[in-house]
Amino acid sequence: MHLIEGGANVAVWAQGADAVELCVFSGGTEQRIALPDQTYGVFSGHIPDLSAGTEYGFRVHGPWDPLRGARWNPAKLLADPYARAISGRLTLHEAIFGHADGNDLEISNLDSAPYVPRSVVVDGHFDWEGDQPLGTAWSDTIIYETHVKGATARHHDIPEHLRGTYAGLSHPAFVNHLTHLGVSAVELMPVHHFVDEVHLMHDGLTNYWGYNTLGYFAPHAAYSSRGERGGQVTEFKQMVKDLHRAGLEVILDVVYNHTCEAGQTGPTLAFRGLNNTGYYRTLNGGRDYDDVTGCGNTLNAGAPHILHMITDSLRYWVEEMHVDGFRFDLASALTRDNAGVDLQGRFIAAIQADPVLRRVKLIAEPWDLGPGGYQVGGFPAPWTEWNGRYRDNLRDYWRGATAIGELGWRLTGSADIFDQEGRRPFASVNFVTAHDGFTLRDLVTYSHKHNEANLEGNRDGTDDNRSENYGVEGETADPQINDLRRRQIRNMLTTLILSTGVPMLLGGDEFGRTQRGSNNAYCQDNQTSWYNWTYADWQCDLYDFTRDLLHIRREHAAFRQHRFFEGEPIAGSVTKDLTWFGGDGRELSADAWNSADSRTLGMFLYGRTRDINPDGSEVRDDSFLLILHSGAEDTHFVLPRDPYATSYTSVLDTREAHHAPQLITAGTAIPVMGRSAVLLRAHHTA
Repeated sequence: MHLIEGGANVAVWAQGADAVELCVFSGGTEQRIALPDQTYGVFSGHIPDLSAGTEYGFRVHGPWDPLRGARWNPAKLLADPYARAISGRLTLHEAIFGHADGNDLEISNLDSAPYVPRSVVVDGHFDWEGDQPLGTAWSDTIIYETHVKGATARHHDIPEHLRGTYAGLSHPAFVNHLTHLGVSAVELMPVHHFVDEVHLMHDGLTNYWGYNTLGYFAPHAAYSSRGERGGQVTEFKQMVKDLHRAGLEVILDVVYNHTCEAGQTGPTLAFRGLNNTGYYRTLNGGRDYDDVTGCGNTLNAGAPHILHMITDSLRYWVEEMHVDGFRFDLASALTRDNAGVDLQGRFIAAIQADPVLRRVKLIAEPWDLGPGGYQVGGFPAPWTEWNGRYRDNLRDYWRGATAIGELGWRLTGSADIFDQEGRRPFASVNFVTAHDGFTLRDLVTYSHKHNEANLEGNRDGTDDNRSENYGVEGETADPQINDLRRRQIRNMLTTLILSTGVPMLLGGDEFGRTQRGSNNAYCQDNQTSWYNWTYADWQCDLYDFTRDLLHIRREHAAFRQHRFFEGEPIAGSVTKDLTWFGGDGRELSADAWNSADSRTLGMFLYGRTRDINPDGSEVRDDSFLLILHSGAEDTHFVLPRDPYATSYTSVLDTREAHHAPQLITAGTAIPVMGRSAVLLRAHHTA
């Protein structure tokens, strides 16, 4: 739907259908207008007297033969896949479903219009006041993953009518929290318009996370404080403009791998009713869906019209909505053809060749649920990837389940995974926690998931949490257990933020947010998921600790390497760019690296990096020694002598939230508390 003076031009792809009607709603009535033109499956026409705010949809006529994938039914009101706004909610009613009858589906002639969302005509005019992309370098990027509603739904400094909205997210109270913390980008969980899953409606629950898309061009209407007849578009744009003014990029978590129409008997809301076998990957002659997403269907992203829709959507969000990048949910599913995953195939090639999209931030969740779907390290430049191996190794190391063997790779950009075909350390998006799983506080509080509130018998959510409760399952008043838990939170934050690569924080981890042991809060649109902005003292201390860590990262190039380490001396120096030490102050031996008992590791980062400034000069920084000790017992670590340093200043020690710096002579055996990390700045006197 493209609004022009005097009306609108309308077009929709419904190849194989016999006819398409545009349905316009006004004053409780529906007007049906046949689209007169049809070229290569695209039905189109000029409709006079349409104006912004008008609700509309499509009805499509054609054969009904589900065994061959034909699912046309004019009783179903369908959303426009290109709608810029969508209004209304999905209501549970038999009119939206196909009806199972043995191995077949019966056609339903019940009108679905009263029970489904409607598309909205939008006037996209907005005064951006010169807003431009921030273009933050990957090496300077720190991502904060958050939820539009959950971030502010309980924020006492935001007006009540703005809480949980786009306007609430850009309110100074929340923006100041982010800028003071020191992140550079917000990664928003899905904001494409979505609907609730049917099984959730049956159980009286709702979709909270939003991975159930109906409209790939439409901001989710429920997050709007300005109404849902186009106000959501303006409010989203204002949010982006406000965040940009604060120096914060906006990255969207996008779900092009599947839609909200689920499996065979799911609701018909748009794509299935337009061209079922065109939009979806199907099996058995169109009868069944090739589901590698676990959500009932998989979008046929490699098909020309579907790929065109996806790239049109992405460009729209960049060019018209000014977002700075995307995180692609289950990205492997988007690359599949009939032979399986193809990371050189149509989807990847289309993004790489697009002059708009190849310049924005591209983050892959590099797996799906199908054969060969786990592809960490496989996506080509300029893609970055969620590094699931980083998450797993960091969790295992700090809970004492593994030694230091793999840790060196994870701390330094995972060169064993990403050092290929011109990729850089920032190809690795490092994270310990994300929306899907425990929060950081729950990771050290629960050994098992607690998803009973989802009404699925606690069967949902992963069992592979790599978590530890340290003696009590759940919250406790025991001061020793709480001290250990909070130290472990600081340990993982320290490791994450000071590792080479791109750190991603889960929103709320900076102040110890809990979901009460839920590791799959996708349907908990309530205080389980909403951030609690009333802090205990230890949470204030944790926020300050996280802020200080991020300041260290921003100020020191040693933690923001542009190139992979070589473990060799920098030209004109005897000191390597990276040196590993054991607790005795000597370089780590191969035996120590491979020992199942090794729990202590020192990482010396030389201040002379291999990076070059824009003017051609060498990037120089202070040298640092990071000591990690996951053993339960206290130990000592001998600080390396010349040529590394003659003295050190302690910068932080995770045994405490606040640390008073101390000057220490090289060669000193400093005490290191069990399960703790220490960061020291090295000094050298010639």
